[in-house]
Amino acid sequence: MKKVGFFRSIHLKFVIIYVLLILVAMQIIGVYFVRKLEDTLMTNYQSSLKQRVNMLVYDIEEEMVKERGKQDPTKEEDIRKILRDYNSSDISEIRVIDGGSLRILGTSNENNQSIVGQRTTELKIKRSIVLDKDEGDIVLDEKTGKRIWVQATPIHSNKEVIGAVYLVAKVENIFSQMNEINKILATGTAIALLFTAVLGTLLAQTITRPISDMRKQALAMTRGNFSRKVKVYGYDEIGQLALTFNNLTKKLQEAQATTEGEKRKLSSVISYMTDGVIATDRRGRIILINDPAAEMLNVSRETVLSQQIVSVLGLEEDYSLEDLLQEKESIILDYTTGNEPFILRVNFSVIQKDSGFVNGLIAVLHDITEQEKIDMERREFVANVSHELRTPLTTMRSYLEALSDGAWQDEEIAPTFLQTAQTETERMIRLVNDLLQLSKMDSTDYHLKKEWVNFPVFYNRIIDRFELTKDQKVTFIRKLPDQAMFVEIDEDKITQVLYNIISNALKYSPEGGRITFQTEEQDGRILVSVADEGVGVPKDNLKKIFDRFYRVDKARTRKLGGTGLGLAIAKEMVNAHGGEIWASSIEGKGTTIYFTLPYDSTAEDDWS
Repeated sequence: MKKVGFFRSIHLKFVIIYVLLILVAMQIIGVYFVRKLEDTLMTNYQSSLKQRVNMLVYDIEEEMVKERGKQDPTKEEDIRKILRDYNSSDISEIRVIDGGSLRILGTSNENNQSIVGQRTTELKIKRSIVLDKDEGDIVLDEKTGKRIWVQATPIHSNKEVIGAVYLVAKVENIFSQMNEINKILATGTAIALLFTAVLGTLLAQTITRPISDMRKQALAMTRGNFSRKVKVYGYDEIGQLALTFNNLTKKLQEAQATTEGEKRKLSSVISYMTDGVIATDRRGRIILINDPAAEMLNVSRETVLSQQIVSVLGLEEDYSLEDLLQEKESIILDYTTGNEPFILRVNFSVIQKDSGFVNGLIAVLHDITEQEKIDMERREFVANVSHELRTPLTTMRSYLEALSDGAWQDEEIAPTFLQTAQTETERMIRLVNDLLQLSKMDSTDYHLKKEWVNFPVFYNRIIDRFELTKDQKVTFIRKLPDQAMFVEIDEDKITQVLYNIISNALKYSPEGGRITFQTEEQDGRILVSVADEGVGVPKDNLKKIFDRFYRVDKARTRKLGGTGLGLAIAKEMVNAHGGEIWASSIEGKGTTIYFTLPYDSTAEDDWS
């Protein structure tokens, strides 16, 4: 970073602004002071002259109205004598004018006595006599070129104007004094500006020094040095800024450490995540590959670094790097060998800078072999359903054709054929109803119609139905409480849950076996269980029996008419009620299905 020049520094700008502010302030104060002083001096001077003129007017009035004899001095002589007494250094001339004839009766200027007896031509005198008021003003003396004060004051006698006193006074002294004062102010201003510049320089240093330190600290931070601290010179705003800057340095140091830590964590996550990750540069050369990706592709990390990603993924025949940069959809890679399926899905994401420039490519590899297996199982289920439907339909068609050909007239064969058709129809209805039930529960508008039910009574009623209709020699054991336990459930849905569970228990129970039904309260919920003594479920398959389309023994389930949907439907319905369902089993000794329902014991008070 370039060093800031002196003429561009904030130091010089601060001093200039400070000096200009003082200069403007001094000028404003000086102008105001000089003007006020000038007005005051002039007002005082005029007041002093006016008092002297008023005394002169009084004396002149007495002489003008005085009765004189032949032996007494003339009016002009008396007036001249009075004017001589009022003469002073600051008064240039005083004239006395007769009001009627406008003749000059006397003057204080000994060198200008020739004008006595002449008519005056001064406009101010005429205006003063005619208008009966004082007329005064500052004018420029044509002879000397200096400013003088000219004033005409009327002389009254018995409320009549009988004459006027014309005064010419020197005022240049006042302006000379003002000039001296202005020089003093100018000198004071210059001295003040000099001291201001010195003080401004010192004050600017107190401000710019910590700012300069912060600038140096910022430069050090750009180089990665966070150990340096800004010196705090005080606790004013600049000091607070320095403290904040030091705090910012500390936070940045912590953020850098956090970033480095997160970078290491990200590297660790990428290395240990189950999905494969490959990163390339802008030319498509691999710069990073984690262990799962190397394992999925069966390559070593050292050998694939710097290689083209299209060749490592085996896509060079179908895709180029530009195609991968534009690819929005996933690409499926099939590495199946023999009987071992191995399928990968690759998603691509472009690494871009803020300017939009492509900086590389990220490829995420997902092992979807299991998902493909599930899809295969679903396709197998569809095939099974098709087979389950086709078999009874074929049987029904054969029997119906036989009946239509005349077998309905045979009293022994016809009932058998009709019974078989009815059985196959019910079998198809059960299969279709299960499929429709699952489809309905997957929809967004699925709702429960809950009602309060005494669960032990409800449970006993369902067990009674199975006990009355069962064909096997299976003993039902009931461990149900005698007291009422009211729960809010959808009676039809929980009935179907129990039918599916009990039906499975009957299907897989041997002759002479037992089925145990139990209900108990447990931690604010009802725990319901159905235990049989059948063949049991292998431990590896126990968690899958509630999955859709899953059957432990496919051949036996198809023989017994099952579709693998009963427990899946039960799970969906129990979850919809806010409960849970699970199973425990010992292979060869039996299986127990458990599920829970929310239970509020205080609700019994409403039903008691």
